[in-house]
Amino acid sequence: MIGDHMEEIDDIELVLVGPNLQHAWLTHNCKSGNIFEVTIQFHKDLFDEKLLHRNQLNFIRKMFEKSVRGILFSRETSMQLAQRITDLNKKHGFDSVLELMSILHDLSISRNVRILSDASFNNNEHLFYSSRRIQCTMDYINQNFDKPIKLSDVAKLANMTESAFSRFFKTRTGISFVDCVNDTRIGHASRLLIDTTQSVAEIAYHCGFNNISNFNRIFKKKKNSSPKDFRESYAGIGTRIFV
Repeated sequence: MIGDHMEEIDDIELVLVGPNLQHAWLTHNCKSGNIFEVTIQFHKDLFDEKLLHRNQLNFIRKMFEKSVRGILFSRETSMQLAQRITDLNKKHGFDSVLELMSILHDLSISRNVRILSDASFNNNEHLFYSSRRIQCTMDYINQNFDKPIKLSDVAKLANMTESAFSRFFKTRTGISFVDCVNDTRIGHASRLLIDTTQSVAEIAYHCGFNNISNFNRIFKKKKNSSPKDFRESYAGIGTRIFV
């Protein structure tokens, strides 16, 4: 579990979990008693903010920005870096820092990564977008997700035409504006399903969906689970989730 994302792990997996993102690995259907896990924790101040904004660390900075939602790396990347990661504790002092930076760089330029949790699940204040227009748009969506959000209003906020803004948003974020709004609403809904006893209908309307059937359809598409099943899957495990 990473935020509001759930799936069964493969025989080898590599995940980068950003600050304040709830996560847990549960044995669930695992039949093997041979489980090996390596956890590397490092302070956010390991990289100075000015250093991260240098061109040489651009890829690492962007990776850190995405890590607040959890990043799953490809099996190929996991296999390539497995030995270096397990051997990291054999290095000491400056050598260990250099090797960690090298590993992070290789991760930052790797392909076929997946972002796991919805952006709004934790309402994470660490999320940062390099484009001022995108940042303003995301702030607006997060502040108004429970109300009708019109493309025309957001395009005006960005001082662009609707068609130009749609293309710009898709290019910068990789998803359409409509999908982004739905992802934000589903993220907030997921949090409420876990943390409250509100009914599914109450949560749907509170998160900006105008009817329950539309909410159920979009939720199942995004989470491969109905809201009811999603809530039940988290029942009783809250104390086992850590940050």
